[in-house]
Amino acid sequence: MVDEDALLPVGDELPEVLLDLAVPHEDINELVGIARRLEGDPEASGLLEESVRVLVRDIGDVGFQPEMPPVPEGLGGAAAVRRLFPVLVLLAALPHTRAYHDERAVPVAIARRTLADLGRHLALHRRRYGNAGLVDARWLWPHFRGELYQLGRLQFQRARLGKRTGEAVRAAGLPLGPGDACLSIHIPDFRGPLTPQACDASLALARDFFALHYPEETYRVAVCHSWLLDPQLQKYLPEESNIVRFQRRFRTPYRETEADDRLPVFLVFGDPDLPVEALLQRTAVERAVAGHLLAGEHWYRGHGWFEL
Repeated sequence: MVDEDALLPVGDELPEVLLDLAVPHEDINELVGIARRLEGDPEASGLLEESVRVLVRDIGDVGFQPEMPPVPEGLGGAAAVRRLFPVLVLLAALPHTRAYHDERAVPVAIARRTLADLGRHLALHRRRYGNAGLVDARWLWPHFRGELYQLGRLQFQRARLGKRTGEAVRAAGLPLGPGDACLSIHIPDFRGPLTPQACDASLALARDFFALHYPEETYRVAVCHSWLLDPQLQKYLPEESNIVRFQRRFRTPYRETEADDRLPVFLVFGDPDLPVEALLQRTAVERAVAGHLLAGEHWYRGHGWFEL
């Protein structure tokens, strides 16, 4: 492993690292400036070291939820420092992540595309707030801890079956249950259509990838927990739409009873706080989300599984 005291890339190296992580060009100068601003700041350096230690502890373990130390309001003397500090933590953790990928012989291209999701999340923040930052840094922890990989169109996270899904898998006759290994599928945006061909290719990549790089782990089922699995979408989208065909891959272990309208508004329109009346209705999905809410209905997170 790498030295736990390693901090940020310095000098001309940092912009190159940021570009490799698909960080938007308009965010690079600000991040470089903040990194330089914090050089020699003992409070910031100490917090950065502690945050990295927490993040990479037991790297590669499944389901670990780090409890990151809080970032003081006045750190570095600027609000932007606090806003971008989670990005600096991920950058400082990068040598640990790369060392773990090397230990698992993860191909360089797969590692690069996986960690480039940092840039996508920065783009999501800018779309919502107009500046650089992360809406929720926790979404990126699995990438930097060796739990999640971008394999083609989809992301696959090493995970465990929950109680209700595990019981449904067992009831279907598989020798699995709650707590057993599964692959959790994530559907990132900004990666083109969710075509059946792209999904098939991703699943083929995942089968080969985990068999080769995690041979001690056996994955019999894939799961997905997403509003895109809400069956109500079938009322608005044609039967041969990519989303409906994606839904058909899954068995439904249980139905969600708690509405979650903010999530589809955030993922489709970029801001969960937008008033329903202001939602654009240009695409079929936009019309479905907005029209459903305008009719006084609600969206729910869907849950699904299928045998690999």
